[in-house]
Amino acid sequence: MARYTGPVCKLCRREGGKLFLKGQKCYTEKCPIERRAYPPGQHGPAQQRRRKQSGYAVQLREKQKVKRIYGLGERQFRSLFEHANHVPGVTGENLLIALESRLDNIVFRMGFAQSRSQARQIVRHRHIEVNGRSVDVPSFRVTAGDEIAVRPKSKSLLPIEAALEARTRPTLLDWLALDEKQRVGRMVRTPTRADIPLPVQEQLIVELYSK
Repeated sequence: MARYTGPVCKLCRREGGKLFLKGQKCYTEKCPIERRAYPPGQHGPAQQRRRKQSGYAVQLREKQKVKRIYGLGERQFRSLFEHANHVPGVTGENLLIALESRLDNIVFRMGFAQSRSQARQIVRHRHIEVNGRSVDVPSFRVTAGDEIAVRPKSKSLLPIEAALEARTRPTLLDWLALDEKQRVGRMVRTPTRADIPLPVQEQLIVELYSK
């Protein structure tokens, strides 16, 4: 699957706000969006001056923003949407819950990584165990009651220690539990939409894919 490997600050500028894709650096460094608050490219300033976007453009930008926050490609994101659309409940909320239940996101939410991209790398390098079994698939779906732990040999890994000691680490959410000293956490329950601190309008994504 193709993955974006360019400057992530361009993605924030394209979406018109900070997506915090660089973790700690987003808090300690001056963000380019503060100097150039318009989309990248030679036509960026002209796009910024436009007074009104079409309904389709608004829906597309919301989808792209969520994709970029979680670091997914179109095929993977669309697959999650199809799953969310076929299970009971509100499709938009089901989509966000599925995104939050990914192993790489859980590792990030627990503070073992400073960004989702770093969490994805930590998982792929087999530094994480789920219920005592090594898992190297970032998209692995964590369910309520699952235990997520750093492998014994990886507990002193520098990126993990730096993430746990970072002043700007995310606040642990109510549906997660963490023993920081032992580097062990647990998904206490399945999150609801109210438990997910994500400033997005997921209904716009549902409307886009429903066309």
